[in-house]
Amino acid sequence: MRGVWEEAGKRMKVIGLAGWSGAGKTTLLTRLIPHFVAQGLRVSTIKHAHHNFDVDVPGKDSWLHRQSGASEVLISSGRRWALMHELRGDDEPPLAQLLGKMSQADLVIVEGFKAVPHRKIEVFRTANGKSFLFPDDPGIAGIAADVSVETTLPVVHLDDIVAIATLIERLAMPIADVLAGLSSER
Repeated sequence: MRGVWEEAGKRMKVIGLAGWSGAGKTTLLTRLIPHFVAQGLRVSTIKHAHHNFDVDVPGKDSWLHRQSGASEVLISSGRRWALMHELRGDDEPPLAQLLGKMSQADLVIVEGFKAVPHRKIEVFRTANGKSFLFPDDPGIAGIAADVSVETTLPVVHLDDIVAIATLIERLAMPIADVLAGLSSER
């Protein structure tokens, strides 16, 4: 797989994983990161949080991302973002600004930020009891689900890491294109 990413060179590629809480985004990421790292890729993540959080608590998402091999992990919420930066009442930085803080990587996987208009793969788990995001979110470009889905979007099974990695390889966008698409964000 490394050969496919060679063309990216020093250009980072970005893809999002979006879905409702409990859909399995973090679990999926902790399986994808080692897959990509084994292919020789440098992978970083940005995690959106909707609540207060502590950084790098064993067992929590940011810790799991790092333990899975991510070179850098940035986590963000409405109250703070980390590489620990307290917002002290300021607005949460937009995704474009957060992407600009990342060190060079082959691939940045954005977990969450489902309301932001960037290219994403929807993570869907039936047991979650929630509806799909994709009919209403034009940023959804593919789906990883534990059920079959009637759509023209590419759909892969949630447990098929190789198929999801291939989908990411196909759908990830150069960071410059992502930033251009986010230029109107907040």
